[in-house]
Amino acid sequence: MHHPRLRGTAPTFLGRAGEPESTTPHSLEDIHPQLAVAGKDHAHEILPFSWDRIVDSGTEVLLLATPHEQSREWVPQAIERGIKVIDLSGAWRLQHHANRAIYKLKDTNADHAAQLQSEAVYGCPELHRDEIRKARLVANPGCYATSIILALAPLLQAGLVDLDHGIICDAKSGVSGAGKAPTAKTHFMYAADNFSAYAVFGHRHTGELLEQLHITSDQIQFTPHLLPIPRGILSTIYLRLKTKTEAAEITTVLQNFYRHSPLVRLRNTPHLPEIQHIVRTNFCDLGFALAADGKRLILVSCLDNLLKGASGQAVQNLNLMCGWNEEEGLL
Repeated sequence: MHHPRLRGTAPTFLGRAGEPESTTPHSLEDIHPQLAVAGKDHAHEILPFSWDRIVDSGTEVLLLATPHEQSREWVPQAIERGIKVIDLSGAWRLQHHANRAIYKLKDTNADHAAQLQSEAVYGCPELHRDEIRKARLVANPGCYATSIILALAPLLQAGLVDLDHGIICDAKSGVSGAGKAPTAKTHFMYAADNFSAYAVFGHRHTGELLEQLHITSDQIQFTPHLLPIPRGILSTIYLRLKTKTEAAEITTVLQNFYRHSPLVRLRNTPHLPEIQHIVRTNFCDLGFALAADGKRLILVSCLDNLLKGASGQAVQNLNLMCGWNEEEGLL
């Protein structure tokens, strides 16, 4: 809403498809009162969903924060109308059917969906900046996946990681990482004063790690945990290096990989990222500790799952697709 490129041409906010107009909230501020500006009556109106309304408003890019099945249905309809899409669900992130099977998606037109799937760009700007600029369909990454991929990609690309020893990803997320719909395990009485592992060997973000890092399932173990906090992800990643390495070399690899990435911050050893430093920001903070043997490495990655792990990254992708600086409206 404070994006410099959207001043005077505010985005259109739409309610849920099929929701009666009488039950659609009148404004974004009705749902999120913290967005209201003191001393101003202006509100961002929420309109009932309608393809005609979207087309008539001159929409060029549609951001979908819908269930996976709904996104799988709507994206082809948007593309047919000449509208580019940034999809925040998991519907279009995975190219391999075996990885995508966890979503149990069904397509009305399987051939058309397969064509769109093949051109969908995984929306991690730090990895696919150039492809995102030219894309008409961008699949916003998962929050856990973002934190792990950003930590590992530089070292894997540099060929430093001993994959025969495997990688262990121990990741923790605040309750909002489980989505908006309440469940028994996200209920306050369950989550408060508790800490638990879940979806062991079966989390749906695992496929993103395999495809984007170009590794196999026997080379990585990813275990998510539920933290009793509202938001934020901290991933602690354990690995071995192929040869004895100096900390300065690790630093150089990370700095070179992210030298053009304004939303990735590198912490200087021995300082490590913490959730309190990234909450309500669009940054991913990275840090590491190297054992005295020069071979055992621990990476720590931190981000806000609702921003750099979701909506903030979507705006970053929007900026690239529109030819703007990718950090605009985010810093």
